[in-house]
Amino acid sequence: MSYKALFSESLKAPTLHMAAHSHHLWPDASRDGQMTAWADAARLADTKWDHIFGHVYPAAQAHVAEELKLPRADTLAFAPNTHDLIVRLVSALPGRSSGYPLRVVTTDCEFHSARRQFQRWAEDGEILLDIVPTAPWETFPERLLDAAGAADTDLVFVSQVFFSTGRVLHPDLIRALAELSDPLGRWVVIDGYHGFMAVPTDLSALSDRLFYLSGGYKYAMSGEGVCFLHAPDGYGPRPAITGWFAAFGALAGPQGEIGYAPDGGRFLGATFDPSGLYRFNAVRELLKSEDLDTAAISAYVSGLLDRLRMALTAGDAGKLSEATLLNPPEAHGQARFLALKHPDAQHWYAALKTAGVITDVRDDVLRIGLGLYHDETDLERLLDVARRVL
Repeated sequence: MSYKALFSESLKAPTLHMAAHSHHLWPDASRDGQMTAWADAARLADTKWDHIFGHVYPAAQAHVAEELKLPRADTLAFAPNTHDLIVRLVSALPGRSSGYPLRVVTTDCEFHSARRQFQRWAEDGEILLDIVPTAPWETFPERLLDAAGAADTDLVFVSQVFFSTGRVLHPDLIRALAELSDPLGRWVVIDGYHGFMAVPTDLSALSDRLFYLSGGYKYAMSGEGVCFLHAPDGYGPRPAITGWFAAFGALAGPQGEIGYAPDGGRFLGATFDPSGLYRFNAVRELLKSEDLDTAAISAYVSGLLDRLRMALTAGDAGKLSEATLLNPPEAHGQARFLALKHPDAQHWYAALKTAGVITDVRDDVLRIGLGLYHDETDLERLLDVARRVL
């Protein structure tokens, strides 16, 4: 089985793209979505926002809610990037009014949007940052829960899938973190950056206690500009960082006060480029037409990852076989990439790129990510290049 025909335009590039976890190639359907966005803007002009918020935006909310098994779609707010949403979320924390620095519990494997901002706030004394190491992995759940459960914790921010190691947060640990959540005290945010549409996710029983943050750049195959936040009712009704779109649903109220939408829309900003929503909707509709949900895509990619792991173990991948695999498969979920730790990772990345093979590197970890646009022939080409140039 091959799904390359769904990516005919992207696959015209001469390189072998083995970094689906980094910049997932766009399927042809995303171009249709982009063109529809342009056509609607030309056709509707000033009234395009009526169409966007009446049809396009709700459709995107429905797609995310379906993917995450959310009971309602109106708890979702979209933004151009996750950083915007993180800043708005932190501005709404109840502890901001205490006069003391916020205490944030996170890990040493968070993506840059959160890591950099948290560290900068810590520099200025606005937050106290408690960074829990993910290694050793065997004791990580207990250590994270101990830190998160501290009485003065305001925010717990942790990835569903760790971008640097590919390890997957166990659903039981997510559930235990949700049990610590309190709308008037500690909030829990799961960053689904490498989890959304990569690991089947069911938040139906946790949606009233848990924030979930992600976007379309990775496994949703939709590119930039389409990030979202699920915000449970009762948590942060009035974010301090706010744009005028957050007033939708409250514009009919008294105009002498700053009104907020009563649902997830309270975390909206201001005017944004809606084309990402169009692309996301088009890709989701394509996947439905092909009977491809996240479980089916994961099964397909897992088969390719298994084949690659076997080649590494058998010594058939040249020097790549010397690396330490940081994320062996797990029964409860599997990242869509292999994280290979080796002192020569940076050199390997550069040599493969020169040979026309695109991977991804973070410090001493080479990451190889697979997606629907790969098949066995791509694996053979990767292994052949690795044997020749590394």
